Amino acid sequence: MKFSKTCLSLLAALAANLSATTAMAHDMVPGKAQTTPLLLTGLTVHTVTDGVKADSDVLIVDGKIAAVGKDLTAPQGATVLALDGKHLYPGLIALANQLGLIEIEAVRSTDDSTEVTQTNPDIKAKVAYNADSEVIPTIRSNGFAYSMVYPAGSMLMGQSSLMQLDAWNYQDAVVADGTGLHVRWPNAGTLGSRWNPKPADEVRKANAEQLEKLQQYFKDAKAYYDAEQAGLNKGLDSRWHEMLTVFSGKRPLFVHADDERQMRQAMLLAKEYGLQLTLVGGRDSWRIADELAAAKVAVIYTAPYGLPSRTDENYSQAFTVPKTLQDAGVQYALSLDGYWDTRNLVFAAGQAISYGLTPEQALRSVTINAAQIAGVADKIGSIEVGKAASLVVSEGDIFDYLSHKVTHLWIDGRAVDLNNRHKQLHDKYQQRIN
Repeated sequence: MKFSKTCLSLLAALAANLSATTAMAHDMVPGKAQTTPLLLTGLTVHTVTDGVKADSDVLIVDGKIAAVGKDLTAPQGATVLALDGKHLYPGLIALANQLGLIEIEAVRSTDDSTEVTQTNPDIKAKVAYNADSEVIPTIRSNGFAYSMVYPAGSMLMGQSSLMQLDAWNYQDAVVADGTGLHVRWPNAGTLGSRWNPKPADEVRKANAEQLEKLQQYFKDAKAYYDAEQAGLNKGLDSRWHEMLTVFSGKRPLFVHADDERQMRQAMLLAKEYGLQLTLVGGRDSWRIADELAAAKVAVIYTAPYGLPSRTDENYSQAFTVPKTLQDAGVQYALSLDGYWDTRNLVFAAGQAISYGLTPEQALRSVTINAAQIAGVADKIGSIEVGKAASLVVSEGDIFDYLSHKVTHLWIDGRAVDLNNRHKQLHDKYQQRIN
């Protein structure tokens, strides 16, 4: 049988793609469901909602936290794990990133983060989530048990999902589906750049056109919602149908915006339609913190390591934003909007301690606050009886580079393998002959 050159090229590309897919599957096997009780003893327990409890125990039964206290009695058949002097935290939660959607940025076939067109409210990030990503174990090894992934793009980008990070596939990984509709807000700045060296008037006109287009999308979606409530829709538009829950208040609107002007525009739109608004990015949120608190707008702050946005800002301006939001009473969580660098979020929270947050507040920013914004605070985010036994153990302060050393992680009571490709390569090249 003869093949054309085109056919042979396609077969070669297919083979290369299959090889790349196989190479990107990590070697760690998801933990098995808990079958016997597990008693953790002698820990400093950071409960988040009930303070820090020294020399305490935690009992895990059927994947749930069954008891927290001193000198707990192990049930019959239980495994007892002595962790004297170590620190126990809730499994950390990373919001608003693209973990599992991108493997290698420079390899297009491994990037499934972005959909085409500007109206994709029906796109769901979960279906593109690769539970076998080599990146995921590197994030887990720093204490993260959950990640909220979202589809990128422009305008109406799609819906995020909260995933647990020890799964065979995306179906196993989903903790909460459709946690929010993500919108990339149009630019509001009028200064040109090296990449877009246009006069201010042209930039301002382009910004206005994009904003008008986005507002029209919401008008169309609201008209569809009103018609649906009145029973007048004769057909189904999958885009606007997925926004019914946004207008009914059941699904929040996550607006990606950094500029103060963008955030104000988003707040006006949310007020007009009565939407539940969360800002993602929020570099200028410190400028309107009191307004955000009054309007009950939450912030997922993604620039804890950010450089100053303006030449007249202090070098540490971005570092102090969490403290400003905390003092103003804004509901907020910390995030790093990427994928591989999500592992550093735990240290970003530690840096926020150096710039005003207390250790308890920093812990909340990557646990219970994040769980509240994702709508799952009744299940995860703190060490409380009845919540999921998603727990992480560190030999020292988990936020401190020097004492941070994660030794154990459980998700729903399942022991998670903390090995990863980075550790494997480290071990390999330590044996290299000089």
